[in-house]
Amino acid sequence: QVQLVESGGGLVQPGGSLRLSCAASGSIDSINAMGWYRQTPGRERELVATITSTRRTNYADSVKGRFTISKVYAKNTVYLQMNSLKPEDTAVYYCNADLNPLGAPRGTNYWGQGTQVTVSS
Repeated sequence: QVQLVESGGGLVQPGGSLRLSCAASGSIDSINAMGWYRQTPGRERELVATITSTRRTNYADSVKGRFTISKVYAKNTVYLQMNSLKPEDTAVYYCNADLNPLGAPRGTNYWGQGTQVTVSS
């Protein structure tokens, strides 16, 4: 069984910073990619940033230059450093992992439980 556990959300003023963490644990053979998505009420979940096993990164245009995704491979942990936060960044942020579980199909997708980020004065 695989779990993704997120932390680091909260309330921050516009222009402030937050760092989200997501740790993958359980019966994992290897991880293909990890990333962050976000969702607001009434809207579809959208990509924020992803990082592959070869450290290739991809960002939504709305966060480029402000957010940085990184990964500590030895810990199966991905981070999202969010700087210069704006009210429109307010959302529930979800961690995602595309990984190869032990004894299960390769390329299985997993989601974390979500963490709230609120940007408000």
